[in-house]
Amino acid sequence: MRAVRKSFAFLGACAFWFVFISATWVGLLGFVNAPVTWVMVEQAAEQESFHRSNKRLDEIARCMPLAVISSEDQRFMTHNGFSWKAIEKALKNNKKGRRVKGASTISQQTAKNVFLWPGRNYVRKGMEVWFTVLIEALWSKERILEVYLNVAEMGKGVFGAEAAAQQCFGRPALKLSSAQAALITATLPSPRRFNCSSPSAYVRGRQQWVQRQMRNVGDVLDPEVLARRKAKIEAEERREEEREARRKKKDK
Repeated sequence: MRAVRKSFAFLGACAFWFVFISATWVGLLGFVNAPVTWVMVEQAAEQESFHRSNKRLDEIARCMPLAVISSEDQRFMTHNGFSWKAIEKALKNNKKGRRVKGASTISQQTAKNVFLWPGRNYVRKGMEVWFTVLIEALWSKERILEVYLNVAEMGKGVFGAEAAAQQCFGRPALKLSSAQAALITATLPSPRRFNCSSPSAYVRGRQQWVQRQMRNVGDVLDPEVLARRKAKIEAEERREEEREARRKKKDK
């Protein structure tokens, strides 16, 4: 029994220090710039050049975070870090043998970019969930966006909106136009394959799609627009629940 108690005490101490250290780490990065990430280190070793420049959110054109939200995570401002609808859809596609896509939110991408190593396994996925919960609890949505826009890979050896704006258009991120922000965002699914400096027809097509989504979603960084957007989402969810209830009733 003494050995069992010692084992539980050891595990409890480990859990306590893990929670304390990880929460402290996340809390600290809520105020200071994130250090280099694992992907940055890898790219610095692989590429001849490495570009990164940290900017505050107010030093980046407003259209840039709006483009990212519209393309990557349209419910970012209203969810708690996870898009359960997208996860459910991805799981259904996975069961059908289709490619899983679209289930990772901006919060999850930020968590794994800043805090985790590259790879795919259950331990890393569990850590991603934990750090996503932490940043949603300890950071504002604006801070999550700011960090994401400074660490996201946006080209070969290019990280963050400022570096991408300078690399692709020779201008600071603050001066990006809506079309330019959409073009940078269009490369995000595969930043080492797609190039905003010399975009292919496919990337141009994605750019147009992102611009359409930006018009549909609107300026959700504006509280009034966000309130209308949230009401619209809630109305859509109620209609979906009603349709699902009718289908179940009909199937009985």
